[in-house]
Amino acid sequence: MGRFIIGVDLGGTQIRAALMDEDGNILNRVSEPTLAKEGPEAVIGRIKEAIRGAAGEVGWAQIRGIGIGAPGPLDPWTGVIHKAPNLPGWHEVPLRDLIAEAFNVPTYVGNDANLAALAEKRFGAGKDVDDFVYMTISTGIGGGVIVGGELLLGAHGLAGEIGHQTIDINGPRCNCGNIGCLEALAAGPAIARRAVDLIRGGAETSIVELAQGDLDRVTAELVTKAANQGDQVAIEIIHQAGFYIGVGIVNLLHIFNPELIIIGGGVSKAGDLLFDPIRATVRERAMKAFVRHVRIVPAALGDDVGLLGAAALVLQQESARLLT
Repeated sequence: MGRFIIGVDLGGTQIRAALMDEDGNILNRVSEPTLAKEGPEAVIGRIKEAIRGAAGEVGWAQIRGIGIGAPGPLDPWTGVIHKAPNLPGWHEVPLRDLIAEAFNVPTYVGNDANLAALAEKRFGAGKDVDDFVYMTISTGIGGGVIVGGELLLGAHGLAGEIGHQTIDINGPRCNCGNIGCLEALAAGPAIARRAVDLIRGGAETSIVELAQGDLDRVTAELVTKAANQGDQVAIEIIHQAGFYIGVGIVNLLHIFNPELIIIGGGVSKAGDLLFDPIRATVRERAMKAFVRHVRIVPAALGDDVGLLGAAALVLQQESARLLT
């Protein structure tokens, strides 16, 4: 068996790939622009280039597997991407087979948010926990559920879309087509949209100055910066997002009874401004038996979680193969 793993994180704007060992140490990394508008064939070509770049001088006999984290929905057993909203033209693309044939190396494909949960289980905050929910809050809200130490996939490999639970039946329409999803209320764009709405309604806030007067430049990161500087409007916006996330977590506690909730993604960098209202909402709303022992913690793996998740997928599939 080879000594190394190649992990690929396929995003809408960037393809990242890394050569790693089985302990998750990154030995070499490369990135390529996705240029998604050029279509599947061109993007797959760049994925192959990124894989070659990550491998560097290491011979293919030394590569034990290639793992790819990709946007869903996808089939984790066949590695076929059904349709990726941020990848135009990707309809029923057999990504796993195309990469495996190109390199003659075992290849596995998984939903990127699910694999982040797998990464936190193997290398991060969930290392010693068998039942937890991972949530990533950034441009969207996704996640993964670990039950009995294993990633919950569901009947068709689509489980873990925790950002699309309905929080407000009269809320805004989500990009998924539903109304009042957690993602539509608390993801980065929702935070920015709330700020812009308040500014247009006459709210006085330093967000305007930070955006240099251009409301198109308002982002969740900018709102967080203003909040950290003590801006009360910005603080209230982050607190409101934390409230909605807390409500979503209450649902997850009652359904899965996890020991741990791990929260990652760009919006989580707001720190206690976000985590305090999350924890307060959970304490107020969850049944006491469910909340008594649960911990809500930041993710441990940062921006490398996608690459580490892809590596964790390879290791998981190897273990499963050895057991059969």
